[in-house]
Amino acid sequence: MLLQINKKILFYIFFFILFATLNNNNFQNLKFGEIKQIKINGLSDEENSKIKNRLNSIVNKNLFFLDKKEIKKHLDTIDIIENYTILKKYPSSLELKINKTTFLANVYRAEKIFLLGSNGKLIETNKKKKELPNIFGKFDKNSFFKLLTSINDSEFQISKIKNLYFFKSGRWDIETSSGILIKLPKNNLKDILDLSFRLLEKKKFNDIKILDLRQNNQVIINAK
Repeated sequence: MLLQINKKILFYIFFFILFATLNNNNFQNLKFGEIKQIKINGLSDEENSKIKNRLNSIVNKNLFFLDKKEIKKHLDTIDIIENYTILKKYPSSLELKINKTTFLANVYRAEKIFLLGSNGKLIETNKKKKELPNIFGKFDKNSFFKLLTSINDSEFQISKIKNLYFFKSGRWDIETSSGILIKLPKNNLKDILDLSFRLLEKKKFNDIKILDLRQNNQVIINAK
């Protein structure tokens, strides 16, 4: 901490001496510290290019006096970004280390397809990702992430889920890749998911079509 403070003091002393030795004309023509290059790591070339276009207003600004809030203002509007680090590379370049959001599901709304990111944002797309589950219904994001946490904590594998259906009551149904519909309650999701996993593993339940676990201490099974 003390080392950082000393560096800042030296930095300001340097610029005080520098600016004190410049007349007004020289000061106006000063190009030292002007941003000439923006480097972006973590995304595809196409995605990098789009972000650079968003940051055009920053190019040629002085790196020493650039407020990172100005950069964040642009980056926070980009849906594919999970998080990022901004590094000033003196004297004239800016480096952004970006982590792309993880796509969790395909979402269908108003005849459009979106990808739901781990950052909670919906990214419109022209083509769904076949390896991801599909979500139907106007779902609450907090409810989805609660469900996702329960799935990840349980024996149930999300890779075995084909479709997710959300209801206004705040409840979810799961359809497995083998076509079995599991009706879930609103609470105790992890325990219920573990129970459904164990039931589906039993050979005597190979003909299950619907597994209704909405009621406490009750399992309703509909066969194919």
